[in-house]
Amino acid sequence: LEPMLKDLCTELEMPEFWCGLLIDGIYGTSAWVTAVMLPPMAIFFPLFTLLEDLGALPRIAFNLDKCFKCANTSGKQSLTMCMGLGCNAVGVTGCRIISSPAERLAAIITNTFMPCNGRFGMLTTLSAIFIGGLFYAEFSSVISALFVLLLIVIGVAVTLLITKLLTSTILKSEAASFVMELPPFRRPQIVKTLTRSLIDRTFHILLRALSVAAPAGAVIWLLANTNLDGGSILAHCAMALEPFAKLLGMDGAILLAFILALPANEIVLPIMLMCYLSCGQTVNVPEISALEEILRSNGWTTLTAINVMLFSLMHFPCATTLKTIKAETGSLGWTVAAFIIPSIVGIIICASTTLIWNLICLIF
Repeated sequence: LEPMLKDLCTELEMPEFWCGLLIDGIYGTSAWVTAVMLPPMAIFFPLFTLLEDLGALPRIAFNLDKCFKCANTSGKQSLTMCMGLGCNAVGVTGCRIISSPAERLAAIITNTFMPCNGRFGMLTTLSAIFIGGLFYAEFSSVISALFVLLLIVIGVAVTLLITKLLTSTILKSEAASFVMELPPFRRPQIVKTLTRSLIDRTFHILLRALSVAAPAGAVIWLLANTNLDGGSILAHCAMALEPFAKLLGMDGAILLAFILALPANEIVLPIMLMCYLSCGQTVNVPEISALEEILRSNGWTTLTAINVMLFSLMHFPCATTLKTIKAETGSLGWTVAAFIIPSIVGIIICASTTLIWNLICLIF
């Protein structure tokens, strides 16, 4: 629709500024979020709801309870973590099933360590380029897929580790007994289930994401198209973040992209490309080879890609999730904690990975 909308702006003789703001900024960002977010969500939530209807989910929680007890929480958190793979905001609301207030709060704060579908697009793309590309073509797809699976396993491990740390310190309380109804296995009502999951979950979450992505698109477009001292404000911000980003094995454009993508994780990669290509709108690179060329020409290495994927896994939640955390906890303090804790973990992990990598390179 974008070319048609631009033609309409031309016919209406709309000023170039407003055309760029509305089409390249607001519409372009919203369209990108929809394109990246909708397909995996439309697959994940119907399948998850079918398992729910089948009666399998309570049994999964029950069987995993002993494992989760090692992290001072209950098996019910496994279900909220699975929901987080679709959308962290849904994972946060799903924490209502946890009866213990302390365990529920720990599950809410740590749910962001599960990569939502908004992050999977970038994870699979970077893994295919920089991890799968290290091997023969026959094995590259399998290796890149296994690496993404490894990232999910790391997310699970970090979730349990931080949960144990929280429930052993500031959220310390007596362990709650596991009480959950185990309904009989039953035949899912497929049509009803699909309709409910698509309307109540998929489209509801998409609309909520677009409500914050649209204004963010306007802000990003203004930053990219407002010049100051011979460069855009976007470029100046990236340069200001460069020294700190280098400590994390990344660059200023990457760190700025994560910050500006607070409204929606889906726009991290487009903002990076805006910085690298010095253009005033989100960029869609259809060919993976073209994307690889752009990234490598801007200094990306395997270390850079690994750190970007790790930081994508472990950084602050998106605005939609933060709004949900505020609504669920009723506390600004815990919402800020949910923002700070994953960010600190991500910074420590990336800085440590960079230090170890550089030491190995010096030795060998």
